[in-house]
Amino acid sequence: MANPVIELSGVRKSFPQPEGGRVAILDIDALSIPAGEQLALEGSSGSGKSTLLNVIAGILRPDSGSVRIDGIDITRLAEPQRDRLRADKLGLVFQSFNLLPGFTALENVLVAMSFGSDRPDRQRASALLAAVGLSHRLHHRPAQLSTGQQQRVAVARALANRPRVVLADEPTASVDAAHQAQVIDLLRGTCTDQGVALVVVTHAAEVAAAFPRRLRLEQFNRAATAAPAAGGE
Repeated sequence: MANPVIELSGVRKSFPQPEGGRVAILDIDALSIPAGEQLALEGSSGSGKSTLLNVIAGILRPDSGSVRIDGIDITRLAEPQRDRLRADKLGLVFQSFNLLPGFTALENVLVAMSFGSDRPDRQRASALLAAVGLSHRLHHRPAQLSTGQQQRVAVARALANRPRVVLADEPTASVDAAHQAQVIDLLRGTCTDQGVALVVVTHAAEVAAAFPRRLRLEQFNRAATAAPAAGGE
């Protein structure tokens, strides 16, 4: 088995409630994702899917436990160090794409590169956009692109800094059912070509069915069954 690129141990995360007290969202003894794996994380609404992804990405700190990315415990890093690690080792694909509206497709990828350790590489940015079928849309802004084309820019941007893993949060939420398979095929195929591990969070069984490994949060997150409707995704 390949060395793990993501390792969680003893991770707990809770949030305060308006009426007082806290509600547990994550209670995970262990989770390991090998390098190069393609994994679908399933769970019902409110089971902690997005919270888990944000903890893995270092956007949220767990209350306790360790989160290792490529062997580095990100819970021990200061915020600027987490930002740097996220830029260098993680690619993120959001539900709403989060493209910069005033920038072209090419510029959106170049901006992502500017946060990494290497200098922005216009040739690589163009090649990534070509790999997702957008060589003819390099100089179009998001408003000039279809929803599917914007999703393709988001995938190219996630791969900009040669990450070890891509984390995708409900990547099919903004496309209709007819195009779900295209988005997942694009993500899986591009990550395979680039040698990048892929973790997709989804509540759609038909999306998860496309992956060689599937995990439900209820299998390893005790908080998912304890209070499934009380927290975030």
